[in-house]
Amino acid sequence: MNLVPNTLPMLFVKKTNKNIVIIICARCSSKRFPNKVLKKVGGVPLILQVYERVRYSKYVNKIIVATSNKTSDDKLKKLCTKKNIECYRGSLNNVFSRFKNIIKTYKADIVIRISADSPFIDSKLIDKSIEIFLTKKVDIVTNILKRSYPKGQSVEVFDKKIFLKLKNLKLNTYEKEHVSPYFYKNKNKYKVINFQSKNDLSKYNLTIDYREDLLLFNKIIKKINKNNTYYPYQNILKFIKKYEN
Repeated sequence: MNLVPNTLPMLFVKKTNKNIVIIICARCSSKRFPNKVLKKVGGVPLILQVYERVRYSKYVNKIIVATSNKTSDDKLKKLCTKKNIECYRGSLNNVFSRFKNIIKTYKADIVIRISADSPFIDSKLIDKSIEIFLTKKVDIVTNILKRSYPKGQSVEVFDKKIFLKLKNLKLNTYEKEHVSPYFYKNKNKYKVINFQSKNDLSKYNLTIDYREDLLLFNKIIKKINKNNTYYPYQNILKFIKKYEN
């Protein structure tokens, strides 16, 4: 099953006056599961699964894979080049600086952070977060401050201004690596909205942290209609619950 063609236009882009960019944070040097972003889920490398899912967003103008400039990520860069996917390379540990540079390079107004280990990320959640952002005119929209969605359905939307204003800020190592902790630690300085699910689904895992997760998700994908590359995360949860019982 080849979900991702060599030419990758956005599927449905609604017109806004904002340049909205999704940043998929990816690296091959994961300690728990090295090279997991290149491992195949449903016959397709994980990074391409994630890319295909977010490509269904109605608002996004561009999708960037943000990885490091280390040799360990050369294969990831090569795959992105082969598939005509924009790939930005920067500091391995200072992911915050990668975000700032992407904002400047691509003249982004709004950036959305998505993790590369989330093969079932739901584009409708992404669109919901963007709609809240555009309607409420805030600095950050997220669903991770108080988790209610499954792990692997995390979305963070940022106004470019909050990155560009922090020119000389000294972030600690953790804040540099994980991008958003500084903003959440100082959330009294920003307009932040955390949206939640009607039901608490935070106990469920839809992300690939370990090889066991990969094996389970490959079983699930075999059950999904292969002619439909979009499927709500709720459908995946039904299979997860079935395997748990």
